[in-house]
Amino acid sequence: MDELNQVLKQRRQKAQELADLGVNLYANDFRPAHRISDILAKNDNPDAPLEEGVKSVAGRIMALRKFGKAAFLHLQDETGRIQVYVKRDEVGPEVYQIFKKLDLGDIAGFGGALFRTQTGELTIDAASVKPITKSLRPLPEKFHGLTDVETRYRQRYVDLIMNPEVRDTFRKRVEIIRLIRDFLTNRGFMEVETPMMQAIAGGATAKPFKTHHNALGMDLYLRIAPELYLKRLLVGGFEKVFEINRNFRNEGLSTRHNPEFTMLEFYQAFATYEDLMDLTEEMVSYIAAEVTGSMVVSYQGQEVDLSPPWKRYTMDEALIEVGKVDKAVLADPDRTRQLALEKGIALEPLSGHGKAKTELFELLVEEKLVNPTFVTQYPTEVSPLARRNEKNPEVTDRFELFMTGREMANAFSELNDPIDQKQRLQKQIAERGSDEEIFPEMDEDFVRALEYGMPPAAGEGIGIDRLVMLLTDSPSIRDVILFPHLRPESK
Repeated sequence: MDELNQVLKQRRQKAQELADLGVNLYANDFRPAHRISDILAKNDNPDAPLEEGVKSVAGRIMALRKFGKAAFLHLQDETGRIQVYVKRDEVGPEVYQIFKKLDLGDIAGFGGALFRTQTGELTIDAASVKPITKSLRPLPEKFHGLTDVETRYRQRYVDLIMNPEVRDTFRKRVEIIRLIRDFLTNRGFMEVETPMMQAIAGGATAKPFKTHHNALGMDLYLRIAPELYLKRLLVGGFEKVFEINRNFRNEGLSTRHNPEFTMLEFYQAFATYEDLMDLTEEMVSYIAAEVTGSMVVSYQGQEVDLSPPWKRYTMDEALIEVGKVDKAVLADPDRTRQLALEKGIALEPLSGHGKAKTELFELLVEEKLVNPTFVTQYPTEVSPLARRNEKNPEVTDRFELFMTGREMANAFSELNDPIDQKQRLQKQIAERGSDEEIFPEMDEDFVRALEYGMPPAAGEGIGIDRLVMLLTDSPSIRDVILFPHLRPESK
């Protein structure tokens, strides 16, 4: 800490010396004429003549070697890095005196012609130097090698400066979201925005964040899902809608969970969950090919083949074939419940056969599903918003999509019977109990909307963060969220 304080003191001293020389430490009058990547691309052939003309670039000084009357430095902008050669006899003694007071991390502009060094490195022969922003805090020497990864998340701005692969991850994230938008828009879906603050936390079972609106004198909740509002739009006559936005859940932190995360939800009238399986398969495999150039991606040492068609199981089939649960046990509610208890699963007194099977699936099957797999026919007991299967009312027309042992998407044919919907919501509320910190409420307005008539439809939610993790080979959700939530920094 004493060493850092000494460096900070030296930086401030240099800043004062520059100010005394009349240098504007935070100038805004330099306009680079070129981006570094453009210069590199146009001169990538070492055997071809260099592009003529003066090149003007700006960026952050990432490496600096001074040799008395000359210096080499590496300059980095958003697009890349290039070497710059600064010579006192070329820029003049006054400018060179200013240049010598620049540090690693300073932002500066340079202008000059191109040449190649003896090693063949493309270099700008500086004819002008312009200090733009003085850095008062030093860059870490080996930031990427820090053992405390939380420092990278907490100081993401430094992480982005030092690590081009991190910048690439977030460029890919933007590209993935753009491709999703284009894919759905080209198929007639309309992008919408629904409330982030809701009077009733509905659309999923999760603990919400609570706030208070002073003017209205009422409590509000940050949404845990946009589902019920998007379905209201189906009632209103929009037949294909989607939203990409944040959800908030006041729950634990892990490599897969952040309290603030990004979801895609989309709904299509006159469609079934089977239609959405086909659409999801097409969309995700298309995005993977566009982003990675391949249908086979590597995730944390595992190969994941996204080539259609994807495997499809019913939940019972998955429990039998993957989880190795005896078919006779699965058919008997008492034996299924007993097996769950033997496996250490804590079941609520009112939990039934469907809940026990779902818990067993999560324990015995989920982590084994590496390649994309659709699991269908979820029990009605654990699917309060999904349409019952007409042949077997104990299950619903629902699927979840799994890859790399984790859920990537959840979808179902929507329940549009207002009487059935109200009864299932009442049952869900009763099972959740009155001991919860925020007692669940019935969304009477949503039921009223269904009473006006919602067309048959299917809807789906896809976790954007988890999809980005897969396509960028990122082990933690914090690696794909620019500013993840962390515990307060220790003083």
